[in-house]
Amino acid sequence: MFAERGVHAVSNRQICEAAGQGNNAAVGYHFGTKAELVRAIASRHSAAIDELRRRRLAGIGGDATLRDWISCLVTPVVEHLAAAGSSTWYGRFGAQMMTDPALRPIMVEESLSSPALVRIVAGVHRCSPPMPAGVRAERGDMTRQLLVHVVADHERALAEGSPPPRRDWPDVAAGLIDALTGLWSAPVTAPEPADQAGFRPERPGTAPARPAG
Repeated sequence: MFAERGVHAVSNRQICEAAGQGNNAAVGYHFGTKAELVRAIASRHSAAIDELRRRRLAGIGGDATLRDWISCLVTPVVEHLAAAGSSTWYGRFGAQMMTDPALRPIMVEESLSSPALVRIVAGVHRCSPPMPAGVRAERGDMTRQLLVHVVADHERALAEGSPPPRRDWPDVAAGLIDALTGLWSAPVTAPEPADQAGFRPERPGTAPARPAG
């Protein structure tokens, strides 16, 4: 239900009915809040994905390339969803959570609590061209968005019986690995100086400059 409608559109009563629970207070009793229920769902899937990451990392050597590290990032997520078959909802669940400002931090925290993922991110950074910290953070956010929404779109197409953009989950992984390797190896364009562009941003706390004359 969260995957299709979003967390805030689903009531505790609907959750209990779907779970076969007659007591509408069951969500509060077991989880406390919806946010904690979201955390529990994310944690359960993250643990399974993390195990797949650890197995993949066991085969990574000192000569690993950027593509190797990107593969370690992408493939475990796709393998986890593929193993669930047609019953998977987690891709769409993740997409709903990542677009919710109140719930996105939960998903990010669950991901960053993984030592395996921390090692993978460090490998991606180490094998990427030099770039400013702000650009690196921006590309990290692009990576999360692309990974989350591409797998969600494929999962949705399978659930609806629509032709997916990629023929199967391994093909989804290959496309993501290609795209993200390109993203992290792309050049960095130096920003144009503000005065050359005819615009100089105001400093916080200062009044806008008045035109002369």
